[in-house]
Amino acid sequence: MDKAEQHKNKCSGETCKQILKKNALLMFTIIAIAAGILMGALLRSYNLDSKSIEYISFPGELLVRALKLLVLPLIATSMISSCASLDTATSGKIGWRVVAYYMGTTFLAIILGIVLVVSIQPGVQFNQTEDDGYERTKEAGDTIMDLIRNFVPDNIITACFSLYVTEYDAKIRRDEKTGTEIKYYVSKPGSSSGMNVLGVLTFSLLLGIIISKQKANGEILQRFFRSLNNAFMSMVLLVMWYMPIGVMFLIAGKLLASESLTTLFNVLWKYMLTVLLGLAIHGLIFLPLLFLIITRTNPFKYIYGILEALLTAFGTASSSATMPLTIRCLEDNNHVLPEVVRFTIPIGATINMDGTALYEAVASIFIAQYTGMSLGFGQIVIISLTATLASIGAAGIPSAGIVTMVIILNALDLPVEHIALILPIDWFLDRCRTAINVLGDSIGAGIIDKYTRSIGIGDTNHEKLVNNRQSVYEDIESNGGKDINLQIVSEL
Repeated sequence: MDKAEQHKNKCSGETCKQILKKNALLMFTIIAIAAGILMGALLRSYNLDSKSIEYISFPGELLVRALKLLVLPLIATSMISSCASLDTATSGKIGWRVVAYYMGTTFLAIILGIVLVVSIQPGVQFNQTEDDGYERTKEAGDTIMDLIRNFVPDNIITACFSLYVTEYDAKIRRDEKTGTEIKYYVSKPGSSSGMNVLGVLTFSLLLGIIISKQKANGEILQRFFRSLNNAFMSMVLLVMWYMPIGVMFLIAGKLLASESLTTLFNVLWKYMLTVLLGLAIHGLIFLPLLFLIITRTNPFKYIYGILEALLTAFGTASSSATMPLTIRCLEDNNHVLPEVVRFTIPIGATINMDGTALYEAVASIFIAQYTGMSLGFGQIVIISLTATLASIGAAGIPSAGIVTMVIILNALDLPVEHIALILPIDWFLDRCRTAINVLGDSIGAGIIDKYTRSIGIGDTNHEKLVNNRQSVYEDIESNGGKDINLQIVSEL
């Protein structure tokens, strides 16, 4: 009896050790977030200068830089390898369903945000203010054309570090009748620093499809891009173990750089509540319910598998920077087919911005309420359509929603300078909506995975290798690298 109890206790101890080992990074990240909040709150009393805050934020900056370093190679290799492994008909079947899901959930998030902000009316508590003059901002028509232009870059090399944007030159002409000077603007081609993700995706998608049509002649390229993608994923794993340190200092720095938290809460608590309520309903009710209906599996168990990615999204406020970890969590924890993950996640990180779209709808109507402007049905429709298009073009970087929200305010003829009202708490809401963006991408990958399996698509051998990746590593360690199937190791 004693031996049985000892064996049972030993098994329980080994099980606990395995659980702790498997979730070590997740636990370290949770502890780091709490430590970052505590550090920021304690150091606020010292009134540190901007240079000291910069030093504190520096380890977090290194994390974001390291993650962004891997974004371009991961987008290109994952999209090419996934498309190359699927035949053209399969890519079409999956592709239109991916786009339909992303567009549908984004529009649903916008409608939810509009309903909440119109019902709660967080902006009516303020006094109406007079509009100040403001400079020319980007027109909605130019924004849409720039979006299409970036889908088709004229140079794939420059697309890796610059975007096409329409710029405006101010001109002055004299009215012949009155003699007064009239200021007007002329549009011209321009560029903005930053990766053109849409262009890289388009190029990678087409190249992957062409490789898949090469049949036997394209096998060498398929194996090359698959191996290259796996190499980059190994680099991601190294960066992830630095993540808790980076996240802790990143959050502490943001807290120290913000204004008085008490003042911000008193002024903007109703607006913040509206945004957080919308994100919670969309992320904890709508998306899990959709996943449950389609896949017939527990959505919260699935969400637990990507918890590391969600925490990283909250810490970095960047869905693009989180993409490497999202891919790893979906493949290793939730066992989603690699072909599906590496096809849907790069697209989702670019065009699926549920949280950002909801935020933009709420923020624009909040500003309209603040200025005393009443919105009709037509203007609500404008907000819905413009927020959808703007969120598609939003970069997966911190505070990108603020940039794209200018488009919506300009479409409604609202003063853009009132964005400053919500900037002090944007750093926090930005992290929350980024987590919802990543959640929407991951839920979509799970839904597409269910469909893919139902029609018999997917490299099941590759899936088996991914599922058993950890056990293979343990076998290598225990055997000192001997008697291991070299083919399995090469595939890993």
